[in-house]
Amino acid sequence: MAQRSVMTMGASLLVASIALAGCGSRGDNSGDTNSGDTGGNAKVAKIGVIAPLSGDLSALGKGIQHSVELAVKQANDNKTIPGWTLEVEAVDDEGKADVGKNGATKLAGDDKVVGVVGNLNSSVSQQTQPVFSAANIVQISPANTGPSLTRGADPSAPARPYKTYFRTCTTDIAQGGFAAQFLIDQGIKTVATIHDKKTYGQGLVKYFTDAYKAAGGKVVAAETINPDESNYAPVVSKVAPSKPGAVYYGGEYPQGGPLSKQMKAGGLNVPLMGGDGIFDPKFIELAGSTSNGDLATSVGEPTENSEAGKKFLADYETAKYSEPSAAYGGYSYDAANAIIEALKVSLKDAKDAKSARQPTVDAVGKVSFDGVTGKVSFDEYGDTLVKVITGYKVEGGKWVSVKSANVS
Repeated sequence: MAQRSVMTMGASLLVASIALAGCGSRGDNSGDTNSGDTGGNAKVAKIGVIAPLSGDLSALGKGIQHSVELAVKQANDNKTIPGWTLEVEAVDDEGKADVGKNGATKLAGDDKVVGVVGNLNSSVSQQTQPVFSAANIVQISPANTGPSLTRGADPSAPARPYKTYFRTCTTDIAQGGFAAQFLIDQGIKTVATIHDKKTYGQGLVKYFTDAYKAAGGKVVAAETINPDESNYAPVVSKVAPSKPGAVYYGGEYPQGGPLSKQMKAGGLNVPLMGGDGIFDPKFIELAGSTSNGDLATSVGEPTENSEAGKKFLADYETAKYSEPSAAYGGYSYDAANAIIEALKVSLKDAKDAKSARQPTVDAVGKVSFDGVTGKVSFDEYGDTLVKVITGYKVEGGKWVSVKSANVS
């Protein structure tokens, strides 16, 4: 697939600082929130967040923003980078490529921005990557799964398009392959595929289809929907006669939830399975009670399964953000901390934030630490070295983990 503001203004604003850090952004999402007390004379460096902070995908975007805010607050409180205060500058990309490009331009034009966490959507990152690259600003996505973002358009000849771009989540190649075997293991040998025509959805269906056929499965129908429509009866009527054992959907929960509900209402009473784009409680809310039995994959193990994950979730709850960390909270927290680790090196002797941009890019490529999602480090393409995928099933109105595997 695949957002969010922080600094101390001195003792007189300490109360306001803590309130903003504890409650997250309110009102104007594009401004700064402040946290940590590093002293009034500290120099300022910003970590940008760019993701959908409004609209249908804001449930995921807000979790990204607040997770970055938490990492920055902790760094400031611990005086991780002596002489410097970190701030978060959050920009709403609305999940739209053109809005994202404008947001990236805004962040790149701020001389204090030294790194960015985002985007949520692969299609948006395709537009923001060149902007950040031109400004020598490191970009780490917690949610982009499109393989071409790191390896280029030709899978047979991988070439890294932008050396400023990294990601903490793994790709659709791993996710699609896991999903295919997941269905085969459950005895589901026929599927229909549907995607939303966007970069993420198309890629996910492609890699799933390739792996499913290779494992002996049969794709009995392949259809698309328009993401701005809400009536999916026509596509359901096209798919139903092929009698698939499941429907594999490439897209996100705002469309995936209603599609699942309309499938069952239209007599296509089989599981809908999707990727991390539908792995959110909102999917179940939109799909209703008939979503029981639906399936999803998501990157990484469940956050609550590790001690580091449990601590992150506890710290997040203590901070009292108004939205949950959601599917990408741990990956966003790790992305922010990867930038912070790099800033320990790049800001040490920097005269200002802008001069530290390229050194920060160089330092991110060398980071290695134990994060919430596992070992945080990157290969020569900027991809994470951790390629764990988890399969989930809706049971009793909740996502329940079924199986995790390292697919590297």
